[in-house]
Amino acid sequence: MLMAVAAALLGWITRHSEPTFADGLRYIHQAQRIQLGSWRGELLHGVDHPLHPLGIALVHQPIGGVDPASWQRAALVLSFTCAILLVIPIYLLSLELFGAKTAWLACLLATVNPVVADIVVNVLSESTFLLWWTFGLWVAVRFLREGRFLWLPGVIGLGALAYLTRPEGMLLPVALAASLLISPLCRATRIEWPRWWRALAFLAGGLVVIVGPYIAIKGGVGTKPGIARVLGLAPQAQPLALERGKPVSPDQSTYQTYRLATIRMMKALRVGVTAPLFPFALCGLLLIARLRAQARAGVFLAIVLFASALALTRLHATGGYCTARHGLIPVILLTLAAAHSIAWLMSKIAIPVRSRGVTCEPLRPGRAAWTALLVLLLFMILKANDLGPLNSGPFSVYQETGQWLARNANNIDQVLDLTGWPLFFSQRPGYNFADVYDAPADPRTRWIVVRQPHVDGHWYYSQVLRELIAGREPVALVPPHATPKQVQIRIYDRQSPLPQMAATTKTRAAATVSLRPTHRQ
Repeated sequence: MLMAVAAALLGWITRHSEPTFADGLRYIHQAQRIQLGSWRGELLHGVDHPLHPLGIALVHQPIGGVDPASWQRAALVLSFTCAILLVIPIYLLSLELFGAKTAWLACLLATVNPVVADIVVNVLSESTFLLWWTFGLWVAVRFLREGRFLWLPGVIGLGALAYLTRPEGMLLPVALAASLLISPLCRATRIEWPRWWRALAFLAGGLVVIVGPYIAIKGGVGTKPGIARVLGLAPQAQPLALERGKPVSPDQSTYQTYRLATIRMMKALRVGVTAPLFPFALCGLLLIARLRAQARAGVFLAIVLFASALALTRLHATGGYCTARHGLIPVILLTLAAAHSIAWLMSKIAIPVRSRGVTCEPLRPGRAAWTALLVLLLFMILKANDLGPLNSGPFSVYQETGQWLARNANNIDQVLDLTGWPLFFSQRPGYNFADVYDAPADPRTRWIVVRQPHVDGHWYYSQVLRELIAGREPVALVPPHATPKQVQIRIYDRQSPLPQMAATTKTRAAATVSLRPTHRQ
């Protein structure tokens, strides 16, 4: 029943949402190369870890087709299915930690979370990753409570699957090993000596056998720039790097960098959990600390939360970005804590009932009160999601833009598409977001495809776009009449006439564009 409700809620949110990231295209392109036969290179030497692209390729087999829309559907089906299956491990983990009253509420709150819907709509690898990761959390908590070695192979296997989807999956076995190392320090968490060292040896040996060869072939835990910077294996992003939310001031100290990074990390967690649930999440963390029966699990979850917060802070300090989707590991745990807090508060509510002066059994909130609270929470969370109007389907705006480009752009003129998806659907040559500093140097660059924030933003590349557009009006808007909450694509033609004022400053704009950064990430 929970999975059916989750499918209905997530389907409704998906029909009202459009992608805002082009990261999912990387996984689709990797899946296409896998299906074409270059599976060895993509699985072992690709920049992104292979399980999500491999899943897209497997789902695409029964769907069939060679057009871009078929690959987009395959990626969406995989992400949507993983999000629905996520109900199972979330229910099991909440049931193990808090009980049945929390478990069903945690499933609903996690499913309707805007960040979960966002990764589904954008067909990101976090959808597959969360499924393995949350199952692994449940198995690890079962092992810490029961101490049975039967659960350890599950932790190792699920941790390996999570790692082969995203590099942060390695945190699962590492956090479990750290909690085992700390357990002898407190009487409530101690494990008898033979079982303790055998568990550590089995965990370390299993990881070396299963994940070790892949790490050796890759040449490290991960080859993505973000994880390398977090671990200190790569230098920080350049001050004007595209991924930075804003340029770094030359006189910014290390203390200021990490202060801003900590503030950004806290904001990302608050946005990820949603503002209505964040106070309940903080209260839930205090309640978890009181669970003496789950002392080992509490230490394990505390390590996961602390390591995640530290990694997110490092991500912003070294890379200049940190959003709610990057913090999905602590966001899911905090959502479970919020559900436990709400269930605990509801259990403490009792209305005294008197009959002829005699105090009777207090009246506890029943199904009607729970339903009213749930409706209120869902309404508040969905309002925070800032949904647009009903679409004909996800990617509909980008597909229409791609069709427009296919009709109007030839194979000679280049397209600079900062949104990514229209260029994919049109199958026209051009530049994407990573090439925004190089595209102005190509005289064939004619069509500029952007969303309005790209042009109006404070980023350095926004100034480059404004100079490329040079005050021209868009030749096409998709959709023509967008609501304030709806994604709208703007297409500019650099061969259309310049406005009179823009024509007088064309030379100065060209000189400014030539001063673009020499280092690009």
